[in-house]
Amino acid sequence: MALELRGVSRSVAGRVHIHPTDLTLEKGTMNVLLGPTSAGKTSLMRLMAGLDVPSTGRIFWDGQDVTGMRVQDRRVAMVYQQFINYPAMSVYDNIASPLRLMGRSAAEIDRAVKETAEMMKLTPMLTRKPLELSGGQQQRCALARALVKGAGLVLLDEPLANLDYKLREELRIEIPRIFEASGAIFVYATTEPEEALLLGGNTAALWEGRVTQFGPTPRVYRQPADATTARVFSDPPMNFVSCFKQGNRVNFGDTANAPASGAFAALPDGRYLAGFRANHLELNKHSGQAVEFHCTLGVTEITGSETFIHLHHGAEKWVGLVHGVHDLAPGAQVSVWLDPAHVYLFDAAGRLAAPAAYALAA
Repeated sequence: MALELRGVSRSVAGRVHIHPTDLTLEKGTMNVLLGPTSAGKTSLMRLMAGLDVPSTGRIFWDGQDVTGMRVQDRRVAMVYQQFINYPAMSVYDNIASPLRLMGRSAAEIDRAVKETAEMMKLTPMLTRKPLELSGGQQQRCALARALVKGAGLVLLDEPLANLDYKLREELRIEIPRIFEASGAIFVYATTEPEEALLLGGNTAALWEGRVTQFGPTPRVYRQPADATTARVFSDPPMNFVSCFKQGNRVNFGDTANAPASGAFAALPDGRYLAGFRANHLELNKHSGQAVEFHCTLGVTEITGSETFIHLHHGAEKWVGLVHGVHDLAPGAQVSVWLDPAHVYLFDAAGRLAAPAAYALAA
């Protein structure tokens, strides 16, 4: 059983929401749609669910063409950011409601509700009303109502965005367990790279209505196919600087240069775009190969145990994430260090030319 999108696109009033897309999601897989707001995550989910009809292309479910089939005729369940429960009904009746609409017998409904409630850790709350539950329990109730139908495709559109940090962390851990128990195809939309990494499975990176890369989540993170994917799968977004590879050296401008070793050695001489993530910038030299960049400090954001430093390096704006509390004055001249093992090189078209050495070793 698989969901296949073949050349699927979506345009509304001349505006492209989804560019032609080919995507295959296999049975029993967790699939994350990762991208910023307006990247096309919800639009793509609506096409998968049958809520919208594609402008071009076809959608197949288990080999059957379901393009244009009504959503109520598909085995699809969807949970939104704004989780919705029926406030006047008990948790039991909330979970049972879709089965009653489907005309299932009382015995079938009772068995399915109790099994799903047990999986969602809701058994002690079945007689309560949703407003008597915590935010996390209310979201689990909405998830249970979606799962009880036995849907083959479960779509989760940023389902944790409105919960506080503790509840998000709790459900992030639970969702993969729920997914494994159900055996359905799960599609989970998020703007947060960290959430994609925690959920695992596969990730489709989206940017302006295009799927820039799809594959196992660790691979997409460690070996982004292009600079756009690298930007999407980094929080803060990946930093970039122009560089020139010549012989056995890579020159980053000013006096910063590093040996062209490993994957860099095989690259033709020429201009490249170097990319590196915020957590790989350091205020002190911890590696003998680290290169130094002279920057001007914009602002700092202290999170408690870490500090975000916003930097200007010539025309480029960088963000570093460094350990500890650093109270630095805006406008100060600072040196930051970068180990070349953490640098990706992209060609003139933005395609990955050489992954970072640490990513290959992971």
